[in-house]
Amino acid sequence: MFDLDFSIIPANKELLWEGMKMTFLLTGLAIGGGIILGTFLALLRIAKVPVLQHVASAYVNFFRSLPLILVIFWLFFLVPLIVGRPVGAFSSVLVAFILFEAAYYSEIIRAGINSVRPGQLAAARAIGLTYGQAMRSVVLPQAFRAMTPILLTQAIILFQDTSLVYVVGLRDFLVSAEIVANRDQKLVEMFLFVAVVYFTFCFLASMGVRYLQRKIAT
Repeated sequence: MFDLDFSIIPANKELLWEGMKMTFLLTGLAIGGGIILGTFLALLRIAKVPVLQHVASAYVNFFRSLPLILVIFWLFFLVPLIVGRPVGAFSSVLVAFILFEAAYYSEIIRAGINSVRPGQLAAARAIGLTYGQAMRSVVLPQAFRAMTPILLTQAIILFQDTSLVYVVGLRDFLVSAEIVANRDQKLVEMFLFVAVVYFTFCFLASMGVRYLQRKIAT
């Protein structure tokens, strides 16, 4: 049915690799920022101050009720109007991913903190550690170890979601492949290649998550 020509892939490897580097960069920065902000939100949600709990809960419920593509549009089009100057596609998309993913990471981290036995915190306080020191040195390390597989699973989802940046014209791996496909009229070849690449990365990462789950369980 098709006269497929996959020679366009090595012929455009530099362009495709530049797009993949953008995808990796965006994914890595969004994971780091999302975990940091998510940890802060999780600590607010378990705080004994009702106001802080309600603020963090409202943030999490708000972003978890929105589609990611809408958040990207908001940050890309509205933020320049608010600050009065262009922000740039990469910056706006990165902020959108961090804000959005933080809502999901916060719930994962909160569950991880709650999975640590209360006696751990009590013992840390008994030897003279402050609440902050106990959380940082005793509770959070145990919580992150237990929830590492879930955090990595969310990272896989984020890697897939980075393909949404095409809506603002940011040249990631998918957009780079689309440019080649449209220019050379090789849509089938390029999008088959894109599917294989995403499947390979996500499948290998999923296998790694399963390995970690078994290792932690034992």
